[in-house]
Amino acid sequence: MQEKGLTPILQEGCAMAGVEDKVLQAMKKAGKPVRPGDVAEMTGLDKDEVSKAINALKKDGKIISPKRCFWAPAD
Repeated sequence: MQEKGLTPILQEGCAMAGVEDKVLQAMKKAGKPVRPGDVAEMTGLDKDEVSKAINALKKDGKIISPKRCFWAPAD
């Protein structure tokens, strides 16, 4: 289903933003550093989707890694 006026690439970007929001909210709700697999379980998302979202959130400075393989919100 294509939204009117959006190219497929823009649609993918919009969908990814939704995944990033879900991942960030799950991390905040956990209240402690979590692994990507934990986030996938909490959200019901695919692990690959979670990993992509984590990479984007890391690039934007929205999450940090307090220890290896664990992630938490930056704020």
